[in-house]
Amino acid sequence: MPQTIDWSRELASLDGRLVAADQATIPATDEGLLRGDGVFEVVRVYRGRPFALADHLVRLEHSARNLRLGVPIDRLGLERRIAELLERRDPAGFDGALRIVVTRGGHEIVLTEPIEQHPPSIRLALVVYAPTRILDGVKSLSYAANMLAGRIARERGFDEALLVTPHGRILEAPTASFFWVDEQGLLCTPPLDDHILASITRDRLLRLFEVSERHCTRADLATAREAFLASTTREVQPVACVEEQRFAAPGPITREAQAKLTRLIADELAA
Repeated sequence: MPQTIDWSRELASLDGRLVAADQATIPATDEGLLRGDGVFEVVRVYRGRPFALADHLVRLEHSARNLRLGVPIDRLGLERRIAELLERRDPAGFDGALRIVVTRGGHEIVLTEPIEQHPPSIRLALVVYAPTRILDGVKSLSYAANMLAGRIARERGFDEALLVTPHGRILEAPTASFFWVDEQGLLCTPPLDDHILASITRDRLLRLFEVSERHCTRADLATAREAFLASTTREVQPVACVEEQRFAAPGPITREAQAKLTRLIADELAA
């Protein structure tokens, strides 16, 4: 089950003002609340240092621009407020996540969050989903469909959903990219033109490996050797099964991906 966050322990920067996270409020008239009209990012923080923060802020700006949000993203000010928030949250080095939200009403919210504890491997159920093409390139607050897909999967006794189009193309998990190893041993992932999120962790893995970006069908899964999810908070998480199809969890390439991504994170943080 998803982790319940004790917000009383977390901090927020609300329009530049530091408050307890459970005391951060925005007007009920903000369309970010009423319609999910806004953008967000989740950034992993290791010992007080946000990983790939610049990439996340670029994507935040890109999302706001594509959504015609009409709210400027103050990059330098946001970086300064994030640094202050993390220092106040834990001077010894906060380990967790940052959630950055910008709403249609012009409110900027940055929250500290603990990392959800994920199992060593995950069982996925296929849930039919039709991507909303108009939101390509937008990481918006409109995540109700993603969250519902996960609930449907858990109702069936699985850990998470794997989204599949009505025409049978495998896409991604609600909050993670999907990778599989084909029968020839090649690492593969669906292409961005399947209307999936341009994930920052996915991008890092494409730098580390020779990856075939190609459409994935149920037939591809039937011959796959192994599979994993990748995201900011999961990093690399082995997939034990998709429906009745079982995989080595972790398989050798998944273990290699875990090790290489861990080293890359450490190297980038040390740079």
